[in-house]
Amino acid sequence: MSSASSAAEVQGVRDRRVSPWVLLAKRIGARLLWAIPTLVFISFITFGIAELAPGDAATTLAGEHGDAATVKRIREDLGLNRPFLVRYWEFATNALRGDFGKSWYPLGDQDTYVRDILRTRAWRSLQMAALAIVLAAFFGVLLGMVAGIWHNRFPDRLAVAFSTLGICVPNFVLAPLFILIFALKLEVLPMTWPSVTAAEMSFVELIPYMLMPVVILATRPAAVITRLARAAMIDTLSQDFIRTALAKGVPFTRMVFHHALRNTLVPVATAIGTSFGYLLTGSFIVETAFRVPGLGQKTIDAIYKGDYPIIQAVVLLFAVTFILVNLVVDVVLPMLDPRIRESA
Repeated sequence: MSSASSAAEVQGVRDRRVSPWVLLAKRIGARLLWAIPTLVFISFITFGIAELAPGDAATTLAGEHGDAATVKRIREDLGLNRPFLVRYWEFATNALRGDFGKSWYPLGDQDTYVRDILRTRAWRSLQMAALAIVLAAFFGVLLGMVAGIWHNRFPDRLAVAFSTLGICVPNFVLAPLFILIFALKLEVLPMTWPSVTAAEMSFVELIPYMLMPVVILATRPAAVITRLARAAMIDTLSQDFIRTALAKGVPFTRMVFHHALRNTLVPVATAIGTSFGYLLTGSFIVETAFRVPGLGQKTIDAIYKGDYPIIQAVVLLFAVTFILVNLVVDVVLPMLDPRIRESA
């Protein structure tokens, strides 16, 4: 019995000698390994939905006046006459090389290949999502700090009201409301995306067109972050070490920004990782409402038409992006809280 306990103690000492960063690296490696079956499962389900969808793609593409020979030729061109698992294996192996095939309903030369659609439109959607999450994090932390410091006072009630409305009111309500107020009534912001291509305009020139979509996308994540930051600030300011430091004469402002703020950022970082997926899917409605030439608008159009190669590619791209963002969050969290690094 004593030998077993001694062996356990030796093993515990060895574990403590391992650097926390090594343990964190192992944790990230395990997350990456789990990402592989996750992506395989998502790709299989997405590909299978196209198989189970009602109707026949070849018949749809042939049109009302397409004869049996035309439908048969289209089925052979698309590979729909081959077994499901064979087509899925070809889709998965091609997707690893960034080849998602051709769009079934191309609008021009640039919209023929799905990879070209992703290349030209993904940057706009990711750019808007990144700007929205930065805006949400800044104002969410700011409002949460103000609410936590002035707990049960007017600023706190105002922040709680904002967070409640931000969570309850959906994007498809905010979009026409913003258009009505800022574009039609006040006429201070443009209602839709410019008719010229975005490549011909600088980022500064695009700011007025991006302002409403980005703010609408940021509203709900900002409301969630406000609630989390408020709760973390209230909890931190009630800790004994805060009271002790204040009793010793440490300035309150220094205490808030040097200690309380750092503890507040831990749940905020976690919320950023979970909210990024909402921003990617929420862009579907916002981009359609403001006619933003991003992946959201293109995906909605693909869903209406049944253009499954585009739908499958967008789902996989968003899944990879969501996994990578959460990996970044896993790296940032130990930097904010050493306790997470020690327990990694």
